[in-house]
Amino acid sequence: MNSKRVFFVSVLLTAILFCISIFGIKIGNFEIKGADQMRFGIDIRGGVEATYEPKDLDRIPTIDELDAARSIIETRMDAKNISDRDVTIDKINGKVLVRFPWKSDEANFDPQRAISELGETARLTFRDPNEKIILEGTDVVKSSARLNQDANNPVVVLELSNTGAAKFSEATARLIGQNIDIYMDEIPISTATVETQITNGNAEIRNMESLEAASQLSEKINSGSLPFSLVAKNCNIISPTLGSNALAVMVIAGKVAFALVCLFMLIYYRLPGLVACIALLLQMSGQLLALSIPQFTLTLPGIAGLILSIGMGVDANVIISERIKEELNAGKTLGRAIETGFERAFSAVFDGNITVIIVAIILIFFGSGAMLSFGYTLLCGVIMNFIAGVTASRLMIRSLSNYEILHRPKLFGARRAV
Repeated sequence: MNSKRVFFVSVLLTAILFCISIFGIKIGNFEIKGADQMRFGIDIRGGVEATYEPKDLDRIPTIDELDAARSIIETRMDAKNISDRDVTIDKINGKVLVRFPWKSDEANFDPQRAISELGETARLTFRDPNEKIILEGTDVVKSSARLNQDANNPVVVLELSNTGAAKFSEATARLIGQNIDIYMDEIPISTATVETQITNGNAEIRNMESLEAASQLSEKINSGSLPFSLVAKNCNIISPTLGSNALAVMVIAGKVAFALVCLFMLIYYRLPGLVACIALLLQMSGQLLALSIPQFTLTLPGIAGLILSIGMGVDANVIISERIKEELNAGKTLGRAIETGFERAFSAVFDGNITVIIVAIILIFFGSGAMLSFGYTLLCGVIMNFIAGVTASRLMIRSLSNYEILHRPKLFGARRAV
């Protein structure tokens, strides 16, 4: 491609992505929802509160059973990218209390219909490499996490029923050296390699990362063998904690802030400032698409992550623009100044962004709810900063530098002729 056209191609692609991120697109069964159709958190749009109770159970569930029920509901919410949720258990009355936001396309705001999104009690299955079911959750009498007596490593211990032991003995005999996958509905939650035939109905899942990870897997396995199903009762509507107009105010504030930042960049850095504005628009479009495509819940902390990452994008462009100006003032040609400026600015941009990426990954891995939303938006923003603020900016400035009319020193803030 002619390097002079790269700038215009970049602008066109940015405009297309921006329009898709704002208005969405639908082609046949393929659909990407726009910014106004994203799934917003309870704090922004409100949601649903429901109480789950055991069905046809003549006793109060045990604490272990309630913990398992909570685990299964959270697993389903994770699969639907519902990060803004609150799942608690009422140990005294044997109930599970759930709060989560409305779907993006909710029109009727019917709590009972919204609850159906979470579905029934999940089905746990053990499958061979061909996805043939070899055990059901009901074949597991009990699952527990503990430290292995021999190596003192965390393991998950399974106690199977008589029927389950017979089925597992047959399966492990033919699957030695192969994997058995554990599924919650159609979501794989763990994989274990068969080392030997197991005939006594007691098995261990080894190579767990930690005792906490083993406990979480144990809870999920127990949830698939609950002796009761859960039904949702007492569904209520939750009002937005920030007020119904909070989102509109935040959008207006975001537009004004973005316009002021772009105005500053254009006035102070001129041509590099124009490229920075386009790069910021590309970064913002990518972040919005990263939220709307998987319908990841956007909360107020998530919006804070968006703002922070855009701020880092501005910072990266300022560093790059200043470096290019310094190289020009040092007497280098425009082409050499651009290359050297980006090379010397990259280390500072990389160091700042990589530390944020590490923090964001930790928040995603260990966090939940609002913390997960913040970590996800921050991670997507920093990745887009590398793509738009560094790579795309470099390509666009290189492209513009091929036009003789743009070689005037004032366009780059330099004091000497280029």
